[in-house]
Formats: sequence, structure tokens, C-alpha cells
Amino acid sequence: MERRSLMQAGFAGLFGMLGIASARAATESPRQRVAYHLADQDRALFVLGNIQNHVDGTGGPGRADIRLVIHGPGLRAFHAISADQTISALAERLIKAGVGFDACANTMKAQGVKLDDLLPGFAVAEKGGVVRLAELQQSGYAYLRP
Repeated sequence: MERRSLMQAGFAGLFGMLGIASARAATESPRQRVAYHLADQDRALFVLGNIQNHVDGTGGPGRADIRLVIHGPGLRAFHAISADQTISALAERLIKAGVGFDACANTMKAQGVKLDDLLPGFAVAEKGGVVRLAELQQSGYAYLRP
């Protein structure tokens, strides 16, 4: 009888632990994957503020996979030589928080800038900004254009 009781207690404990683990997994939300789109220079600070709010709202750096894809006139706000100090500081903070910044290669060519001419931390969207946005959406990123 003792052996049977030990086995029953062992199974009860095992199933209890599995129940706790599955309950914990059910309450944890999946990591958000979001692609922000910026094309207008005058909206740069607003969009960066939205992204900062997103980072904060998901619990801080590393809690969401966020990318900012910039093309057209919006890229001018990130030219290192002429970038507004507030934009520079916020972009630097977001990049340190893990937000990816993608610059459209077509826009860079049209504006005559190279990667070194942009604020530090940018990657080049070689096929173009709109193609990059479509790729991100196809791989499961939510699309936001504030």
C-alpha cells in the first residue's frame, strides 16, 4: 500500500507541476513584432515618441521586436550633420533599447547620402523601404504608420 500511495503522490505532483507550467505559458503573451513606417520628415519626432511609448508599454527594452523603416523625406530627419538634437537623442536611446532602424537604399541614393552620413545604428534596406516593409509584414510583423 505504501508503494502505491507514493506513486499516486508522485503522479499528482507531476501533473500539478505540468498544470502550473501550462497556466503560466497561457498567461504570457507572445513577443510583439512591429514595423513602424516613416515617410514624412515633420512626423519623425512623433513616430519616435510612439515607438518609445511602445517600448515602455511592453515592459522595456527587449520585450518587443520593433523596426522603424524610413524612406522619402522622412530620412532627412536622420542625416547626422543636420539632425535635431532631440531626434538624435531619442533615436540613440531607441537603438540602444534594441529598436532596428532601416533606411531605404533608393532614398539614400536620391538624397546623396551614405550609411555613414546617417545617425549611428542604421541598416540599409537594400531593396527599398517599401519592399522591406512588405518583407517584415510577410514574416509576421504588424504594420503601423502613425
